Amino acid sequence: MARKKTKTPAETGITPKKAKNAVAVAKIVVPAVAPALAPLAVKAASAVRDAYDHYQARRLGVPIDQLSEFTGRGAHLLARIAGTSEALAEVRKAERASDDDVRFANDSQATLEQLTAAVRAAERMPGARRKAAHQAVAAELERIEGQLLKRLGV
Repeated sequence: MARKKTKTPAETGITPKKAKNAVAVAKIVVPAVAPALAPLAVKAASAVRDAYDHYQARRLGVPIDQLSEFTGRGAHLLARIAGTSEALAEVRKAERASDDDVRFANDSQATLEQLTAAVRAAERMPGARRKAAHQAVAAELERIEGQLLKRLGV
């Protein structure tokens, strides 16, 4: 069997002298090039952040200007609660809304306010408790959304 010969640093092209020269060149080139590249780096970082914000807004189903209102691990629940709250306001304003519909909207609005407080409180809970709280909120929210859709005839 033939043995593979390992290459020495001289054969790979990296020597202490070449490394020292590369560091010396970098000390001269980087300060000269950095001011020209810094604005490009800032612009690129800004574009990446903007794209991420748009992605988050689409994922939560909210306008980009309202994204800051829905933060944390319960952001998706807060966005759902806000959407349901808007729908309840529309039910209250509807011309064909009965007294029962308005009562349902008012009762549900109070419940949504409690759910919002629960989600915000769960942010500071340990992981397992937060998950359980989020599941309970999601179940109650699904119940309200189901009744709302039923009242809207969907």
